[in-house]
Amino acid sequence: MAVYNYDVVILGSGPAGEGAAMNAVKAGRKVAVVDSRPHVGGNSTHLGTIPSKALRHSVRQIMQYNNNPLFRQIGEPRWFSFPDVLKSAESVIAKQVTSRTGYYARNRIDLFFGTASFSDEQTVEVVSVNGMVEKLVANQFIIATGSRPYRPSDIDFSHPRIYDSDTILTLSHTPRRLIIYGAGVIGSEYASIFSGLGVLVDLIDNRDQLLSFLDDEISDALSYHLRNNNVLIRHREEYERVEGVDNGVILHLKSGKKIKADAFLWCNGRTGNTDKLALENIGLKVNSRGQVQVDEHYRTEVGNIYAAGDVIGWPSLASAAYDQGRSAAGSIVDNDSWRFVDDVPTGIYTIPEISSIGKNERELTEAKIPYEVGKAFFKSMARAQISAEPVGMLKILFHRETLAVLGVHCFGYQASEIVHIGQAIMNQPGEANTIKYFINTTFNYPTMAEAYRVAAFDGLNRLF
Repeated sequence: MAVYNYDVVILGSGPAGEGAAMNAVKAGRKVAVVDSRPHVGGNSTHLGTIPSKALRHSVRQIMQYNNNPLFRQIGEPRWFSFPDVLKSAESVIAKQVTSRTGYYARNRIDLFFGTASFSDEQTVEVVSVNGMVEKLVANQFIIATGSRPYRPSDIDFSHPRIYDSDTILTLSHTPRRLIIYGAGVIGSEYASIFSGLGVLVDLIDNRDQLLSFLDDEISDALSYHLRNNNVLIRHREEYERVEGVDNGVILHLKSGKKIKADAFLWCNGRTGNTDKLALENIGLKVNSRGQVQVDEHYRTEVGNIYAAGDVIGWPSLASAAYDQGRSAAGSIVDNDSWRFVDDVPTGIYTIPEISSIGKNERELTEAKIPYEVGKAFFKSMARAQISAEPVGMLKILFHRETLAVLGVHCFGYQASEIVHIGQAIMNQPGEANTIKYFINTTFNYPTMAEAYRVAAFDGLNRLF
């Protein structure tokens, strides 16, 4: 058995693992990264963020073509199969793996591919695919193994028509009708993707509204546009059982309803990838969803072991995971790069997309904070008209006395890009956080960013 010594060993090469590795090595530490796949990138690159967003981009292009009158002069609408669209995602995955492999090589970070498990608090054993065992000894470890879809034991995921959000990427045909159980971020995104391909989608939600953590107006807008694209949303429903048959899947609901479709996609919860780490050998416990508990410095109950990313739970976003990993390493190397990551914008890649940061109207009302609202509707914005993207709006919530920006909520074209302008102003100290910034600053014209100026004037005009 080969034995290697390091300062820091990181388990997982997704966003959290990469962020941790780069920060630790820049601080002069000898670093190794272990991943269970033969390629770097983690679930984010291979199963989650990258493939789903690449799929969404391709579907959105198809929808633009089919709905644009200019293209109707060229020919009839075109429909593409799910496997055809998936090919574009695969090409992006390959490019991401190449780029990220180069990052590790340039920074002299050793990579080990295999299943890692703890022998003790300073040792992990890595078993490669060919059975070879290597022992890594380190002063500190960072667990960044990510998560996978939660699978209830009473659902037969071996059935060829029953999928989760990982295995859906192996779908070899385009179903006519699809049931998606779970209307969270992943379920809503896949509802957009499949409905954009002309699939009839039943979206089953066990709550009263879609994505209830969003601003109510934004949630309502998403519901409207999903329904407008032939997504049937069923609220306050829970499954009783999922029956796989030869020609489809029948979903039995506790309300007595039965729904049949060609395929079934489970999108209800995720589980931390900790079951193979032998955490019992170091006395580290996980919760019922396999997640590791950490303090604000991303340290676990075992003093020299840290954790970051989806494996610790909230907010389970690639963007936050990278910063959490970097901060976990910052806690180890003590180079002033640590911060507790809680200023995280929401980015939801439905069609149209959604992004927000800060408080929503419901939260401000409950807290009895005197706020006002400024809105800009995209249908009136020149850039949106040029791009034939009239759907959406930007909403700014601000304190009616101090004029401080309290929240930014965006729905529509480039929402996930637009939100960062508001985020930058919200993070300015003291009186520098003011909605007046948007009317005292010249924005390029025509741009989507100009919506901030329009929304700011709209909000200030409401004051008296």
